[in-house]
Amino acid sequence: MHRHILIPTDGSELSQNAIEYGMALAKAVNAKVTVLTVSAPFQTFAVESGMITGTPEEYRKRTVTLAAKYLNAAKEAAMAAGVICETMHLEHDQPYLAIIETAAQKSCDLIVMASHGRRGISAVVLGSETVKVLTHSAIPVLVVRAPHRGFFAPLASLT
Repeated sequence: MHRHILIPTDGSELSQNAIEYGMALAKAVNAKVTVLTVSAPFQTFAVESGMITGTPEEYRKRTVTLAAKYLNAAKEAAMAAGVICETMHLEHDQPYLAIIETAAQKSCDLIVMASHGRRGISAVVLGSETVKVLTHSAIPVLVVRAPHRGFFAPLASLT
């Protein structure tokens, strides 16, 4: 069964659902968890210099603050579930690659992540990090689409 689960988060409610699901699964199978959040690098491309609204330092400060918020929520979920949890914040221009590379580097045997459920043209235009991970990952990916509170409760009582 699974021994090390990677759970990527973007701080959204859907990602929080994936964190809760992943923590419940980890508890049920006695796995450890790594929670990852990925920030895009600072971009300086703009038509006019006046359009750039912040400095790289301000951007980095904002992303570090947001990442800490997302990862603290994951740590709280891990503590509540009684699961060993490591957190990571990376900067990468292609989040799906950061997810896949982290899973490989950490020897994870499962990725649990949320799907934002975009359909039609918005899914094509906006893309989906989940779809990219599903397409390129060499390890299993479990996609969480809705809250599943209490789903693993019967399994947890068996351990």
